Amino acid sequence: MKKIIVVFLLLAAVFRGEAQLGVRYDPTVQSTSGIQYFKPVGNLFVGDCIPFYHDGTYYLYWLLDSAHHAALGGLGGHQWALSTSTDLKTWKHYPLVLGIDESWEKSICTGSVVFHGGKFYAFYATRLIDANGKVNEQLSYAISDDGIHFVKQKPNPFYTSAPGYSKRNFRDPKAVVDADGVFHLFVASAWESAPTADKGALVHLTSKDLKTWTVLSPLIYGQGDVPECPDYFLWNGWYYIIYGRGGNTFYLKSRHQYGPWEYPRYQTLNEDWVNVAKTAEFTHGRRIVAGWVPSRKGGVDNGREIFGGNIVLRELSQEADGTLNTFWPAEAIPPAGAPVQPRAVYDSLITRHAADNYTIRSAGGQDAVFFRDVPTDCKITFDADPRGLPEEYGCFLRCDSIGGHGYRLAFSPDNRTVGLAETSITAVDGLDRAVRVQIIMKGDIIDVCVGNKRCIDDRLYEQAGANLGFYAKHGTVDFSSIRIEPLASN
Repeated sequence: MKKIIVVFLLLAAVFRGEAQLGVRYDPTVQSTSGIQYFKPVGNLFVGDCIPFYHDGTYYLYWLLDSAHHAALGGLGGHQWALSTSTDLKTWKHYPLVLGIDESWEKSICTGSVVFHGGKFYAFYATRLIDANGKVNEQLSYAISDDGIHFVKQKPNPFYTSAPGYSKRNFRDPKAVVDADGVFHLFVASAWESAPTADKGALVHLTSKDLKTWTVLSPLIYGQGDVPECPDYFLWNGWYYIIYGRGGNTFYLKSRHQYGPWEYPRYQTLNEDWVNVAKTAEFTHGRRIVAGWVPSRKGGVDNGREIFGGNIVLRELSQEADGTLNTFWPAEAIPPAGAPVQPRAVYDSLITRHAADNYTIRSAGGQDAVFFRDVPTDCKITFDADPRGLPEEYGCFLRCDSIGGHGYRLAFSPDNRTVGLAETSITAVDGLDRAVRVQIIMKGDIIDVCVGNKRCIDDRLYEQAGANLGFYAKHGTVDFSSIRIEPLASN
């Protein structure tokens, strides 16, 4: 009987945070063959990702979401899950590493992990309701020997508010440790004494002992929104600060540790349907981005974005002036089967050079070549080479026989934009010359990589046509090396 009681108490301790939410997250039933587009089994979702790298292992901490942020009275009820990999191909999942243990903890919010002095430190915000019934966000931290088993530290929270900053918005601490062993926290908040009406700022806190904290000048300020989920790193002589604004992700760069900051030539991380893009280094000097694709209200194409969805990975590249680009990590691309060669349908304005090579001439309007019986879930690769400056060119995805009832992927060389259904990215270089395009269509996610420099994705539920079209409008475009590969079954 004593053994049974001990076992019961141990199990109760393990699932204490989960039971409070009615969440039953089982790491043993999750897919281990890849993390791209991953979501937990059942009615569970991925929230903000917190990537971290140490000693050959990519630690991907992420918020476990069970009700699209509606749990615990709409305060989130989030807890930290963990998935790790040494090769970005095979993943291991763990029980919750930071859970809700006390009734006052309404959400274990986003934060960061740092390794110092042989220990892993996880800094995060705890969302709670204060004695006056108001929602506050305060800072907490936990320590681990292995990055898996964390112990929350006392006092908890250890820091309740910074003078002159919002108490309601005081979250997402990004931690770094400098060469002198001083901890720096950059915390998303609103600066009440900001010199302009735009009060969003990153509070800069420092401490040597994690007990006494000094408030320095904000790292950035003057933001129209609270700059959420910040990331900060040094890469090849450039310092970067990444932050969220209205759900989208932006970055600034500098040659100096704490600025002044420069706005880049384009915002490569600003994809409408990749939220909270945070980064961690990886082997051989690489840097891997982790974010999440939100769900849509009602599960329909025109539904608004709601919290929680699927993991998405990107990899960073860097130009000489510090500008960042994104592309798919090779290891994260879903496996595909042998290429298929669907039947092509086209008219006299289209020249067929080979089964995978067509030229579309459409000086007076728009024309297209269509492939029939294309798999719903597949990888599509092609090269597009515009001659001159066409108004637009691109693809019809999951469409009917003439390009309707599907999703348009549109490239505008003149406007330097790429559009996918209702979303778009801007300041895209190279659309007026040969460019390689890769597309993954998997379930309700369509993900596109353009020239291995920019990415765009979308959550699209409704259309499942078996046709693929390539089109050009008011110009001539060569489409070559067209390759269609059905995705392998999980």
